[in-house]
Amino acid sequence: MGGQYRITGDKYPRMRRPRRRGKLVVLTVASVTVLGVGGWGTLQLIDVFTGGGDAASAAGTKACGTTAKPSASPAGAAKPLPRPGTITVNVLNATTRSGLAQKTADELKKRGFRIGEVANAPATFDKKVKGTGVLLGPAPALDTALPVLGTQLAGAERRTDPARKGVELDLIIGDAFRGLTAKADADKALTALANPEPVSASKKNC
Repeated sequence: MGGQYRITGDKYPRMRRPRRRGKLVVLTVASVTVLGVGGWGTLQLIDVFTGGGDAASAAGTKACGTTAKPSASPAGAAKPLPRPGTITVNVLNATTRSGLAQKTADELKKRGFRIGEVANAPATFDKKVKGTGVLLGPAPALDTALPVLGTQLAGAERRTDPARKGVELDLIIGDAFRGLTAKADADKALTALANPEPVSASKKNC
């Protein structure tokens, strides 16, 4: 060989093979991968045993529902409603058409109401009621007797007079009056009034 190296004698220098760095890199990457997978598996186990984290919260949200539970006490049952047979009605005609008061009183009597005075309306109402009629009574009758009488004349205005004494009611016939509510419809309204549907209370099931 030329150059500064000369071979003398019968022994040659031993040439070393280059180190296999590729194998070391592969082993290093494999080790890191194994450690990463093991760490991820450990975190999953911890998440399972500690309650599931966000996934459990999401599942809980979906499972939460709302159901309606009927109330034990129906609305409007605080005061018992009087029966038609216990209600006395004065039938007063505020229109220019004659005979309406008597005809209406006769029909109310057939439907079970007591009839008091049958006459023309006083000056306060005479020819001044433009609607079907006015139902007038003492203050305590507002949510007791007046609603019962109101089932017989749909659309009638209900009024109370705090200074009024007694329990009698006035049915004052107005210009738009064409007759009492049909008996079948009045009976349905009276039944619904006496037996109101129970109020539903919402309850969450989570």
